[in-house]
Amino acid sequence: MSRFFPHPAYAEDQPLAKTILTTHVLTRAVQMGSLIGSVVGVSLITLRGLNILSPRIPSLPSSQIILRSSGLGAVVAVGVLTIALPMRMWGREEIEWQDRSWRLRANKGQVECDDWTYGGMLTGAAAVALRGEGLGRRGAVGGIGAGSVTGMLGYMGWRYGVKGGKFEEDKAL
Repeated sequence: MSRFFPHPAYAEDQPLAKTILTTHVLTRAVQMGSLIGSVVGVSLITLRGLNILSPRIPSLPSSQIILRSSGLGAVVAVGVLTIALPMRMWGREEIEWQDRSWRLRANKGQVECDDWTYGGMLTGAAAVALRGEGLGRRGAVGGIGAGSVTGMLGYMGWRYGVKGGKFEEDKAL
């Protein structure tokens, strides 16, 4: 998504600075919350397998538990960061918002990670829409969150595994 925002030559000319920074922070909130929620879901499945806390763990298939946990984690993280971002940026000058947003747009790795992340989110949403019977809203959000994590992991594998962390223009140097 960051690719679609304008990127001027100088930070003080950056339009939509608050929108860019807010979009970035909330996207990362979905990723981190989904990742933490997935770990909690896997832990619940493990506890269920060990017959610990069985009565409290719903008798859903493992994939549904993970997706629902992922969705809940994403929603909680977005809620927390919806409050934390304005608190962090309270009283900041407009140029500080512009500088942070401009740096996000100037970072090739961040822009590429965003491309992979949003692609993963769309894929996760499509997968849940096609096969998501009985998942509910938490499962649908979980599919989007799991897709964002998958997209980020795909980016890391591509950039650091396949490409060795280098961009094409950097290899010439």
